[in-house]
Amino acid sequence: MIFPWGIALFTVIVVYFLDRWENRYIKSLFDWVPAILLAYIIPAIISQLAKVDYSQAPIHDFSREYFIPLAIVAVMSSLSLGQLRSIGWKPILLFVSGSVFIAIFPFFLAMTFLETEFISGTLISEGYWKGIPPIVGSWIGGSTSQLVLKELVNCPEDIFLSVLVMDNILVNIWTILMFQSIKGSNTLNKIFQITDLGIPESLRFSHTKSLSPWLVILVLIASVLLMNEVLESFIAKVIILSFIGLAISNLWPQWNFTFALKFGAVLILIVMAVLGLKLQFATLGFNTSFLLFLVVWLVGHFVFMTIIAKVLNINMAWVPIASMANVGGIATAPAVTAAYEKKWMPHAVVLAILSMATGTFWGMLTIFLLEHFLLV
Repeated sequence: MIFPWGIALFTVIVVYFLDRWENRYIKSLFDWVPAILLAYIIPAIISQLAKVDYSQAPIHDFSREYFIPLAIVAVMSSLSLGQLRSIGWKPILLFVSGSVFIAIFPFFLAMTFLETEFISGTLISEGYWKGIPPIVGSWIGGSTSQLVLKELVNCPEDIFLSVLVMDNILVNIWTILMFQSIKGSNTLNKIFQITDLGIPESLRFSHTKSLSPWLVILVLIASVLLMNEVLESFIAKVIILSFIGLAISNLWPQWNFTFALKFGAVLILIVMAVLGLKLQFATLGFNTSFLLFLVVWLVGHFVFMTIIAKVLNINMAWVPIASMANVGGIATAPAVTAAYEKKWMPHAVVLAILSMATGTFWGMLTIFLLEHFLLV
């Protein structure tokens, strides 16, 4: 069946080039409708207009076997552990505390209010709990983790699209709020009597000539093919390929970090375009109580990190930076950082890449907690 492949290819090409088009109207569109969401919706629209159901097409199995694992190893191979040392332990610990809160808050909320209609009805009976791990993946790890966790928890397409839409709305609003928050960091430092306001060590970048993009692609594809030969479990592939990506990037001095990250971004668009072929708009719903839950979750994440920052006696500017590295990602984290201190922008990028590398594992923890304690 060639047509599904044609739709996916058309979608990726259109979204890729639109995202890079220096037109202010197009840029405004992508400020509110990110490339990943557009890549998910376009195939669904085409399928709807053609009145054809591609939800069982072989392309989905191919994506799970090759595209998703390839995206994982590509993204993981973009993280340099050596650069983390230059940031300092306090910002990293603050960032990790934000990730911990995102991963475990749904579990503690569910256990505390187990008898409420939201927990027993919305989350359990209506199955919205399956939308929580993709949110964890999106907020900590970005699109790659979100897609992997969707597959691991088998999140229905209608709930997944609702989650995507709500996530997109909240992240856009959150980004605006973090821009405003970081501008008031000096005032908060005085209120909380923060004394450690030093600038972290400058990042050390290797000037060794990087591998050619074609060789990077060859290495990544070979890794996936090898894992498909020796492993059957999807979860096992995710874990092993994650460590392979880290090993490649940190043991191979000439590894091309920049291209690996760009290649991973394109693969994410491909995976989303394939997933969009499963979407049926008739099943789409919007749950107000779930949206309110997401708001409480996000605000709690910020409040918790503010408390940790006070305990660590660290510049309050790191709270919105760490939050955006978790929730916003590699594009918005340095942008928010620049509103306070441009010298910290590379550190924000590294934290965002660390977020991309760890999101899947935090999501796995969330799935474990929900499946073993909420659904028993």
